[in-house]
Amino acid sequence: MTHVGIVTGAVRGIGAACAARMAKTVDVLVLVDLDPGATADVADELAARSGTRCQAVGADISDPASVADIARVVAGHGTLHRVAHAAGISPTMASWDRMISVDLVGTALLVDALRPLATAGTAIVCVASMAAQLISGQADPAVDRIIDDPLSPTLLEDYRVALGPAAEDPGMAYSWAKRGVRRLVEREAAALGSVGTRICSVSPGTIDTPMGRQEFEQQPAMRQLESIAPLGRSGNADEIAAVIDFLLSDMASFVTGTDVLVDGGVCAAIGH
Repeated sequence: MTHVGIVTGAVRGIGAACAARMAKTVDVLVLVDLDPGATADVADELAARSGTRCQAVGADISDPASVADIARVVAGHGTLHRVAHAAGISPTMASWDRMISVDLVGTALLVDALRPLATAGTAIVCVASMAAQLISGQADPAVDRIIDDPLSPTLLEDYRVALGPAAEDPGMAYSWAKRGVRRLVEREAAALGSVGTRICSVSPGTIDTPMGRQEFEQQPAMRQLESIAPLGRSGNADEIAAVIDFLLSDMASFVTGTDVLVDGGVCAAIGH
């Protein structure tokens, strides 16, 4: 049996750290990112370093055709074993609607496309965010119903109407999108468990990655969050990848349908 792994957002940050770890645990590693050239470079470098077969797939995770291509590549190599879905964008990178399309809809598309390939021993981890925890006190059942149907053709319009002017705030959209990811994982655990597949999410706090540094530069609130962290610092990409690696491993064989908060204690410090 050929075990196949997937890492999305594999070129940098948390995705790159996950790819470096996963290359040691699968026979074929499929690396996915938006830039085909950069993804191919990472695949070549990682294959040379690890000896694992690596295939690059340039894909927009919010595009159904691109996501279908990912599933076809995996099916052509062997059995789906591990998935680290780290692709995503943050509030300073895009508009509110693009934020939801990539972070929430993209996650739903990927899980939907991989569901037929899931089998006993498959494990999936989706990257959510501490931001979802921070808006838990603002939870609105009406909005939850909307984000719980991420593949609805009216998702964006329904979200905009439900939140009114606040809907167009990219930060708010990011938080709701990541809340949607956490809720999707809870739902999918029941369906995937019947075939022996596990699915979890990980919610990073402030993390020192290229994307995280961009948020720090443009959003003063990020530094405030870092300053109240009990551990007194931001995390790094490999610290998140280590948690994801554990959740994907057999050591976490009874863990599914849950979110693991990896935020240096920020949410605890502010009472969330």
